Parts: sequence; structure tokens; C-alpha cells
Amino acid sequence: MYCKNCGSQMDNMAAVCLKCGVRAGVGDRFCSNCGAQTLPGAAVCTHCGMTLNSVPPGAKQKSKLAAGLLGILLGGLGVHNFYLGYVGKGIAQICLSFCFGIGYIWGLIEGIMILVGKIDKDANGIPLGD
Repeated sequence: MYCKNCGSQMDNMAAVCLKCGVRAGVGDRFCSNCGAQTLPGAAVCTHCGMTLNSVPPGAKQKSKLAAGLLGILLGGLGVHNFYLGYVGKGIAQICLSFCFGIGYIWGLIEGIMILVGKIDKDANGIPLGD
């Protein structure tokens, strides 16, 4: 793994880059797969073809942990979907919970899917942060 801020090679389990001190996964100047310099706003690395999942300037990433826990604990009320911007889906979960009681199971499953990375973007397509 390479630092997305400075391009230095990092240990895969490192929380921060030892060279520049930036949190692992933060930055958009270098590819985390090969360490090659990338262009600002690029969707893929031109050197290795890896998807960069860059966050648009000014956009705020939602927390993966918060969304997952909201899904597990309050999923029947669709709270995690409201948090991620999926308003229609959240309303559907509320209705299914009160009418049939299945919204809770749906929320639990989605909460787990968020935590394991199967659901990894919010309603605006912005990747969830750590």
C-alpha cells in the first residue's frame, strides 16, 4: 500500500503514513495501489488502472462506522438510510417496520453490509469514510 498524500510505501496495517503523518487513505495526489502520481479529480490511476475513489472538493464523507451502527441499532426506522441520504428508502423501511415488522431485519442486514464494505457510498456517490 502507498500513501495517497506523499506516495511513500506503507505497511498495510498502518493507521498513518510514517513519512508525512497523514492518516492512511487520505489524499488524492498518489495512487494507493502503485504509488504513482495522479491527476487531481482523476477517477482511475493512469499507471495501474486502479479506481481512485476520490472525494469531490468540498464534499464531506459520512462515517462507515456510524452508518453501520445506525443500521444495526435503529435500522427498522431507516435512520442509517436518512443519514446516507437515501430518504425514499428510509421512508419505505419505516412503513415496512410498522406494517409488517420486516424493516428491522432489513436494517440489520444493511447495517452489517455497510460495516463489511458491501455498501460503500452515500446517496451522492461519495465513498464512506473510516
